[in-house]
Amino acid sequence: MTGHVTDAETQTAPLASPAGRTLGDWGLFWLLSLVWACAYLFTRVAVDKGHADVGLPPEWVISARLTIGAVALWCVMLATRQRPPPFSDHRRWRAIIGMGLVGSVVPFFLITTAQEVVNSSLAALYTSAVPIFVAIGAHFLFRDERLTTGSVLGVLIGFGGVAVLFGPEAMKGLGSATALAQLMLMGATLAYAMASLVARGAPLMRAIPFATAFVSVAAVVSWPLVFIVDPGEVNASWVNWLAVLGLGLGPTAFAQALYMLLIARTSATFLALTGYSIPVVAAVLGYLVFGETQSWNALAGFVLILGGVWLARNGGGGKRAA
Repeated sequence: MTGHVTDAETQTAPLASPAGRTLGDWGLFWLLSLVWACAYLFTRVAVDKGHADVGLPPEWVISARLTIGAVALWCVMLATRQRPPPFSDHRRWRAIIGMGLVGSVVPFFLITTAQEVVNSSLAALYTSAVPIFVAIGAHFLFRDERLTTGSVLGVLIGFGGVAVLFGPEAMKGLGSATALAQLMLMGATLAYAMASLVARGAPLMRAIPFATAFVSVAAVVSWPLVFIVDPGEVNASWVNWLAVLGLGLGPTAFAQALYMLLIARTSATFLALTGYSIPVVAAVLGYLVFGETQSWNALAGFVLILGGVWLARNGGGGKRAA
């Protein structure tokens, strides 16, 4: 999907509604959901949630995972004899830089910092709101994805679900660590929605070069964060570093490449459905691995968000929105 190939060579599958996807598309979709859900578990282990004096600082976690991911993607790209677009291709590099910042650096840092005090499954629940923000952004950016009256109602219901998910206790204590962490998770949700819109409007590019380029940009941008932390104050074990390695190879390298492949095969609308699947998979993994459970408001908020997303997508029987 670089400027040196034709549309026929770059478009691996026609854009279609989620209901019309092949078994292969759904298989890759659930694999991507599983790998991304594992990111929340790896992050919890890397920062050693709940132990302020143990584990790796978020600044190191984000920089290490992005650097590992970038190196892995470069190996794949070189092995397959592909290359990123030339620097003179400003349109593609604007999309690459945008994906690197709002699709990696910003959300990774916010989520990693938040997971020092919140459970992995709660962090993942916030991704369910991504399609709500995607629907709003797509309405203003793309002519073929306008919101209808029913869609707007779905968006409002979705925002109500986000408020319930945030919880009455957090609303009362906005200065608390948990409330601030949830605000960070909301910021990460907005960033992921922006990344979906950037990917939706980006010029065609091959999946591996695109992922390699934007993860590399994100890695370079994150390097200065390493020097913010005093190494003498870090108390981490090999388990924490192993989790970072898993983050770099799995959710960062493999998942980003798979994400761009699925964008080419399907659409950003189809990929936004991970807002349904990732929280569910992460909640199951969080319960099985850490025994995590969620409060009534988190579950109720999740249900409201999913209902709002469904209505926003179907537009109350009208034209389907993004």
